[in-house]
Amino acid sequence: MPRIKKYNESEVIEKAMNLFWRNGYENTSMQTLEKEMGINKFSIYSSFGNKHGLFLESLKSYRKKMSFIFEEFEQANNGIEDIKSFFYNSVNVCTQKGFEKGCLYTNTYHEFADKQDKIVRLKINAFMSNLKELFTEKLRINSGKDEETIAKQANYLVLAKHGLAVAARVNTQEEIEDYIEMTFKNL
Repeated sequence: MPRIKKYNESEVIEKAMNLFWRNGYENTSMQTLEKEMGINKFSIYSSFGNKHGLFLESLKSYRKKMSFIFEEFEQANNGIEDIKSFFYNSVNVCTQKGFEKGCLYTNTYHEFADKQDKIVRLKINAFMSNLKELFTEKLRINSGKDEETIAKQANYLVLAKHGLAVAARVNTQEEIEDYIEMTFKNL
């Protein structure tokens, strides 16, 4: 007869997500996960398969947590101004309690850059491709630019967003605002 879970799965995933977000994947041990989540290794393995499976669930949870910013961005129709607002909204989120660790996807992108983890790379690449598509779509609004220029600017914005996600963890508000303003002067 299967055991009944004595914990709320979404709550323990949230705790694991925050731990991975704060420490990264490699620096998060199973012992730390057990302690933070309040469940034992058996329960972690039973529910998620292993640390990697739990990490994938954490990425999914983060994406849901951040969906409000992306939904607002997707629905907007003011082109470059929407992208600029998205940059500011992304930074403003980082000042809220629980979000001070930058962007989990950007952190993961950097941590897994030289790893051969195909599953994580697929998830990160899908996230980044979606972001690039949104930038491309917004750049096309009221634009007389050719597709090659739009593609280059979308690439530029993805890289600028990576930089912004890292800067939000360590730079002053004034420095971040200057960065955003200068980014959009170059478009």
